[in-house]
Amino acid sequence: MIKIKKISDVIGKRVYTDAGDFFGQIEEANLVENKIDGWRIRVAGGVGNFLGGARGVIVPHQFVRSIGDVFIISKSAVPLQETQPETESSETEEPAQ
Repeated sequence: MIKIKKISDVIGKRVYTDAGDFFGQIEEANLVENKIDGWRIRVAGGVGNFLGGARGVIVPHQFVRSIGDVFIISKSAVPLQETQPETESSETEEPAQ
């Protein structure tokens, strides 16, 4: 369990993935029943383009790996842009008789 004394100490911290990639900055904490449920992160410029122009994402608290001088989240928490590989038609061909 990660303990934080004050949420205001975390706001503005830089966020990195556990792979070492810069992701953005903490903007806000989402609370449910007086417990942290997730974090709103303002994504860095290049990442925003990758996310379809989104300015931020909400990352569930269970994906947070560490909070210290920086905020580290699991790479699996980062929404990935799905690239659709070129495939042949999904229709099945009927066998020749």
